[in-house]
Amino acid sequence: MEIYCVEQISEADFGCEETDHKEPMALLKLRSKSSLSEEKYIEVPESLLTDQGISEGKKVILTENGSVLKYVRVVAAVIKDGDKIFATARGYGEFKGWWEFPGGKIEMGETPQQALAREIREELTAEIKVGDLIKTLEYDYPKFHLSMDCFWAEIVSGELVLKEAESARWLTKAEFDTVKWLPADEELVEKIKEIL
Repeated sequence: MEIYCVEQISEADFGCEETDHKEPMALLKLRSKSSLSEEKYIEVPESLLTDQGISEGKKVILTENGSVLKYVRVVAAVIKDGDKIFATARGYGEFKGWWEFPGGKIEMGETPQQALAREIREELTAEIKVGDLIKTLEYDYPKFHLSMDCFWAEIVSGELVLKEAESARWLTKAEFDTVKWLPADEELVEKIKEIL
């Protein structure tokens, strides 16, 4: 998977009214994150830019079928207490009520571990110790590509207080299948089952 930065967005039709496109198109100039000399030009419907929140400076990937997806990098904490794992139910958005491991986006200048500690403090008010990386998941949702670094974590101070989640539970391995997991988290659940 190659990650690109959107360097420039311009009108693909260049004012020409005689095209076979059913909607206005945009031309994306993409620069590879791994090879700065590699650039690509991709034509996409302008509506895709709005739907996915793609703008100049944002990261995107090209899928195997040639689609462009916004690239979102996040972190997740698998908080363990004995034989139980902490999970939360989303309190907002398209996947409201689906279960996930708490975490969030990495901000500019943060390591994944720093981002995870901050996100748990902001969303759950507790301080955690971030442990080893379990796995980095890559998953294509319809409107974006998710890259999620998943770490073991333990609470070092404070209580877990829900500020954004709809609900939360401590789950044993036997209870993992009693909740509806977000699609990207399902692969992590299977990995945790193997480890526990």
